[in-house]
Amino acid sequence: MSKGTEKEYILLVEDEENLQEALKLNLELEGYEVTCAGDGARALKSIGEEYFDLIIMDVMLPEIDGISVTEHVRLNNNETPILILSAKSGSAEKVLGLKKGADDYITKPFNLEELLIRVRKLINKNKKLQDKATIGEQYRFGRNSIDFKAQSAINFRGETISLSRKETMLLKLLLENKNDVVTREKILQAVWGYNVYPTTRTVDNFILSFRKYFEEDSRNPRYFHSIRGAGYKFTNG
Repeated sequence: MSKGTEKEYILLVEDEENLQEALKLNLELEGYEVTCAGDGARALKSIGEEYFDLIIMDVMLPEIDGISVTEHVRLNNNETPILILSAKSGSAEKVLGLKKGADDYITKPFNLEELLIRVRKLINKNKKLQDKATIGEQYRFGRNSIDFKAQSAINFRGETISLSRKETMLLKLLLENKNDVVTREKILQAVWGYNVYPTTRTVDNFILSFRKYFEEDSRNPRYFHSIRGAGYKFTNG
């Protein structure tokens, strides 16, 4: 998906039905795609299955409270921005929310315009953090070279490999983030372009293909690594 046209996905976690409906409507009018959850357990299920650009999290929730959900999200290395909504305006509550991983905190009752501005700022900030410097049309590592424009590669054996569009996109993403772990969420957003996760196996199969193409010893990879519970990483040198 080209930049500027892609949908932005928000998870709205709020158990008060009237407020949930009003917020959903207003966020949709701003052009966001909104998924709702009425309790903490449902929120965690959605976070585990879909990609979101932002999570708006009420604190007082049935089953699992919003602070615990926030903590759980961060413990799982998910860096999706979280905006906490709380009926409690005390500084101790606010400090706890931020300490557990929230990016912003707004108290009820709130000004809708202010909320929408904060939502936009958090999404924009997150996108800037995710946009790494792009690499050129050709890239070399070891005795392998890739031509992104031609969607082909020449490996260390001198073989020419035709790459599928998704293989090319995933390779480019990993190479642009050299030495950094790229999460499944980021891969999904950049390569698959929608917000329902491919299975871990789908992404793993791409990594296995890259090892077969480019690694001299695919069982002891030098370049393409799966980082259990976190994502995938390309290393070079």
